[in-house]
Amino acid sequence: MVARDSDVRQSTRKLRRGRLFAASALGVVAAVVLSGCSVNQAFSFGWPQGITAQARRMHGLWVGSTIAALIVGVIVWGLIFWCIIRYHKRKTDIELPPQTRYNLPIELVYTVIPFLVIAVLFFYTATAETYVDKITKNPNVTVDINAFKWNWQFTYEGAQNVDPSGQQITTIGDSGYIPVLVLPTNESILFKEHSKDVIHSFWVPALLFKRDVFPGNVVNQFEVTIDKTGSYVGRCAELCGTYHSQMNFELRSVTPTQYEAFLAAKRHGMSTPQALQSIGESPYATTTFPYNTSPTANTATP
Repeated sequence: MVARDSDVRQSTRKLRRGRLFAASALGVVAAVVLSGCSVNQAFSFGWPQGITAQARRMHGLWVGSTIAALIVGVIVWGLIFWCIIRYHKRKTDIELPPQTRYNLPIELVYTVIPFLVIAVLFFYTATAETYVDKITKNPNVTVDINAFKWNWQFTYEGAQNVDPSGQQITTIGDSGYIPVLVLPTNESILFKEHSKDVIHSFWVPALLFKRDVFPGNVVNQFEVTIDKTGSYVGRCAELCGTYHSQMNFELRSVTPTQYEAFLAAKRHGMSTPQALQSIGESPYATTTFPYNTSPTANTATP
């Protein structure tokens, strides 16, 4: 009779555990479905999808760090709840349980393991940062970025990139025109940043990267390799004055063939909108638009 009761209790416990596991799995699936996220988005843990090789490296670092944190959290939570269930006070307990002090093996474990976790995270962080900041000796494309209140000028370096007047090919924005920075995919692109007045910050959210632009002799630079065509809004991310929020531009990534055709059109004297139209692209920015300078306007620039 005792053995039968014991078997019944064990079966009941197993059934409860199975139900708890099924409910937990169902909760995770429901959270993903109801949030409208794809599996890829769900396992990105809130990190957005970038359009460069550098962004993918940062994405991998974020996902790996989050998974490591979750593993440590599950182990810690499991030990906490196990101790609560296993060693909770029972009605038959009269005396305190044996008190353990100065357990050297345990102290070594909870000292060494966190150190190893930190060392591994530091290693992967340092390698990812080195990769993101790496600049090759001979990038395929070099663009000079000149920031000024409150717009941008993009100049394509290279002896071959000159217009009929002998000047370097340039795209510059004004109050009525959003500058479009045209770049090729699958090629290394070096940005060199200058400011004509105050501190600005070159930021394209889709690159998952931004870098400040300083006046004077300070020249910041960084390199990316874009792997996806499309139109992406760019912004100034440093408060620089009255119209800071409208200091936008657009990054237009195209195929290498389209990019070469765009430069050829610019070399023949076409404007940026004309050159874009000649390669089958929208001549003007599609992700943002010029701000209305009228003091009575009640509109915001996206």
